[in-house]
Amino acid sequence: MTNRIQKLFNIEYPIIQAGMVWCSGWRLASAVSNAGGLGLIGSGSMHPETLEVHIQKCKAATTKPFGVNVPLLYPEMDKIMKIIVDEGVKIVFTSAGNPAIWTNFLKEKGITVTHVVSSTKFALKSVDAGVDAVVAEGFEAGGHNGREETTTMCLLPKVREAVTVPLIAAGGIASGRAMLAAEALGADGVQIGTRFAAALESSGHENFKNRIVNLGEGETMLTMKQLVPVRMIKNRFYQQVAEAEQNGVSAEELKNLLGRGRSKRGIFEGDMEDGELEIGQAASFVKGILPASAILNEIWEEYLESKKSLLKRQ
Repeated sequence: MTNRIQKLFNIEYPIIQAGMVWCSGWRLASAVSNAGGLGLIGSGSMHPETLEVHIQKCKAATTKPFGVNVPLLYPEMDKIMKIIVDEGVKIVFTSAGNPAIWTNFLKEKGITVTHVVSSTKFALKSVDAGVDAVVAEGFEAGGHNGREETTTMCLLPKVREAVTVPLIAAGGIASGRAMLAAEALGADGVQIGTRFAAALESSGHENFKNRIVNLGEGETMLTMKQLVPVRMIKNRFYQQVAEAEQNGVSAEELKNLLGRGRSKRGIFEGDMEDGELEIGQAASFVKGILPASAILNEIWEEYLESKKSLLKRQ
């Protein structure tokens, strides 16, 4: 795989751990960074003061580069960005919002900025906003997704044709073989969420991790498209949402059904039936709860072996 991502973030391997709500705190981020990848603290489930503590603990736990993922549609952006600058964070991944609002501010502070997109149109807007790299995320990914429902295999080459900045592939990538496929489609690196959500250092509940490990093919679904599309595990809450949508529920009624703290209830507190369990389609590839370093090394070694095997066939 090309080394533009390694150079951009000063990391050993072009593997980024996604910033996931309720899973990617300082323990996971520092473990991935210490192993040679890029760990991201997921600020989406954190109040500003909580994020500040996680950044400080991450700085104490690693001397390697790490970053913060910031969903731009969340509240208290002014406070979040001030904390990131004051704490000396050097890498920020933005998502779920307009990159033009904060990119210049962050870059003026010497921060490397990457934006997550689900379409070529938004990739071009991100480049126009001045980002240093783009994450092209297909709809196989867990959590909040693009409305276009474009798969990673279709999205990546189109974004690669459209932009020249370093390109990171995300969505459905959980192995070295998938990493090699992403490279073939034009990616300079990969962002992986689902595999790391089940890592030993993930702050997700043990019930959630065990559920990931036991998921089969087709046991996640993209739903709640009237609000913000989200991929989640099929459980009792999912069935309630699916039935409501089939009955023509309004967006407001869907919001009431979702309520507050539904993802925390599932991912962080371990309610496997009535919680919102966000995870990607690649969950069916996860076979155990391993340290983040072991996951990263396994992916990288499989990538190298797959590349070597492919060359032998030619």
